[in-house]
Amino acid sequence: MNVVVGVGALSADEVVSVARLGAQVTLAPEALQEIARSREVVKALADDAKPHYGVSTGFGALATRHIPTELRTQLQRSLVRSHAAGSGPEVEREVVRALMLLRLSTLATGRTGVRTETAEAYAALLNAGITPVVHEYGSLGCSGDLAPLAHCALAVMGEGVVRTADGERKPAAEALAEAGITPVVLEEKEGLALINGTDGMLGMLVLAGHDLRRLLSTADIAAAMSVEGQLGTDAVFAADLQAMRPHPGQGDSAGNLRSLLADSAIIASHAGPDCTYVQDAYSLRCTPQVHGTARDTLAHAMLVASRELASAVDNPVVTLDGRVESNGNFHGAPVAAVLDFLAITVADVASISERRTDRFLDPARNRGLNAFLADDPGVDSGHMIAQYTQAAIVSELKRLATPASVDSIPSSAMQEDHVSMGWAAARKLRRAIDGLGRVLAVELYTAARALDLRAPLTPAPATAAVRDGLRETVEGPGTDRWLAPEIEEAVQYVASGRALAAAESVTGALV
Repeated sequence: MNVVVGVGALSADEVVSVARLGAQVTLAPEALQEIARSREVVKALADDAKPHYGVSTGFGALATRHIPTELRTQLQRSLVRSHAAGSGPEVEREVVRALMLLRLSTLATGRTGVRTETAEAYAALLNAGITPVVHEYGSLGCSGDLAPLAHCALAVMGEGVVRTADGERKPAAEALAEAGITPVVLEEKEGLALINGTDGMLGMLVLAGHDLRRLLSTADIAAAMSVEGQLGTDAVFAADLQAMRPHPGQGDSAGNLRSLLADSAIIASHAGPDCTYVQDAYSLRCTPQVHGTARDTLAHAMLVASRELASAVDNPVVTLDGRVESNGNFHGAPVAAVLDFLAITVADVASISERRTDRFLDPARNRGLNAFLADDPGVDSGHMIAQYTQAAIVSELKRLATPASVDSIPSSAMQEDHVSMGWAAARKLRRAIDGLGRVLAVELYTAARALDLRAPLTPAPATAAVRDGLRETVEGPGTDRWLAPEIEEAVQYVASGRALAAAESVTGALV
């Protein structure tokens, strides 16, 4: 696949294709023309006696110093070197690729004043699979993701450390030479243009949105299996009941549940007038309300992402009519807030999943199943500790739901006196999404065992397909086995999308 980077916005799918799937990129001809046109504006300002921020001045709190022409190359080089100050573990390859692509997208708008060869160097690194080493800590989310972006700019200059396409860590100069890429010598304004952006937090938001869409559909699958396995009712998911509270996500989740539970012999077995149960517990009955809230939250977050993808974030910027103006568009607040919002709703979806799982294990609540779904309770412990694993993750997710964006630590001698902490919000959301996938996998794993234990009653065709897919790598009920490998198989079943695909082979596309 080839992604064309033009003057307009990239789509979320294009970002995922380049970041995660290694798609190649090409700069559109109109983007190259616009880059060249705005570069002429910057060149005209370079000789102006009037100081222009980022062109002929220092940066941040040092913006009052006028920099003579002969020192401006050093100025840009020094800016990148000094701002490449990250620390801690390496950031994932897909995040760095997303960050670089989104910076390239802003360069392609022509609003930053860089040269065409600088933009082309970013495209060349992406296409060669060269990934700068970026570290966990260093960004305050204002003036954008300075330190992570600076590590990328450093690599384009032929300095610092990178990973090659096969994952080997080596000096950037060596990797660029092997790929036939000429390092860039930055000129006026270019260093600043390469590091002023929300690209890291935005890239992680786009990737999170892609993963969450699949996980929220999988959450409906796991919930349907739990409703069925616990002899719950699907009557509460009726369309007319859900329409009385017309939140879009709630309606979508309920619709999924109806499709997944259609033609279930297990549910039919207790749906008659002789059933004495009045109503199911909240963790079963209120699934659409909780899962739907997550869907609506995600929809809002992706609306913000779409606006950010259409933005040209730099400071200063070259306007359409040729002015060079300072601005505050690099502040990460819009992105940081929805990253935190998603972490909150991720914790809630995981929490209700864990509660549904726990009900399976308690003979006072599981409606006729063995304690802990054990083969011989007392001798066997069944899925007792699988729920402990869920509980530990859910507890962590609650801590990760504490907003990062409410914090701010002033920096740059009080010039940057209010920051977004959007990078931190994005980093914790990535951990939260991984945790949610694991929690849902344990619920699915436990619910599949319960469905087997309801034999000779048969589950719905859709939930049976999901259970049968899991059974390809995880055995059914029996005496205690080593659980950790089986849980990991379930995690991969969820994360790979195979569980969702199994359900959709019966239901068609779930929402």
